[in-house]
Amino acid sequence: IMGLVLYFGFMQRQRFMRESSTFCDMSKGSEDVRETSILNKHLQELMDGLTAKVFRTYNASITLQQQLKELACPDDSLPAKVLSYNRANRAVAILCNHQRAPPKTFEKSMQNLQTKIDEKQNQLSAARKQLKSAKAAAWKVKRKAVQRIEEQLMKLQVQATDREENKQIALGTSKLNYLDPRISVAWCKKWAVPIEKIYNKTQREKFAWAIDMAEKDFEF
Repeated sequence: IMGLVLYFGFMQRQRFMRESSTFCDMSKGSEDVRETSILNKHLQELMDGLTAKVFRTYNASITLQQQLKELACPDDSLPAKVLSYNRANRAVAILCNHQRAPPKTFEKSMQNLQTKIDEKQNQLSAARKQLKSAKAAAWKVKRKAVQRIEEQLMKLQVQATDREENKQIALGTSKLNYLDPRISVAWCKKWAVPIEKIYNKTQREKFAWAIDMAEKDFEF
């Protein structure tokens, strides 16, 4: 069913945009219009088959695609690319008002993460000192050690940024219910991001059709 809804929204988007301004005007009216059944009836009058979910699916999906284009950078590391994806997804969640209270364990988890960052910074400082004093024969090995720790530190820092930015936003609701998964799949293929960084095993099974269908040049 979700696939059909997404497909319908995709096929109808040109006409949808012409009608959307009328919908927005109506949605600001009485509370009765906001009731789902009444709202859907009104949308059906604008365009056959148009529902509140199709409207939200279109807005969410086109926003994700636009945000990914703006945030994508080919020179970014893998953690930075995933952070960009989550930021694009967060823009959608804010648009759809998918908010949540910060998890009860948030402060503790952030403290633990900061401890790991501090420890990694100390490791990096020590590794750089060893590199500076290394003899020619050991220089390459020491340099690789520094690079490895730098990557690990950056990954932790990105994780901390991502966790802080998402503490009051529920990313899963829009990603699983209102976003065309082909956009995410195409983005992963285009930027060489493993799909498991975006979807877990259960989600990959749910969106197997999109993983098989979408190529890196897919446009919603």
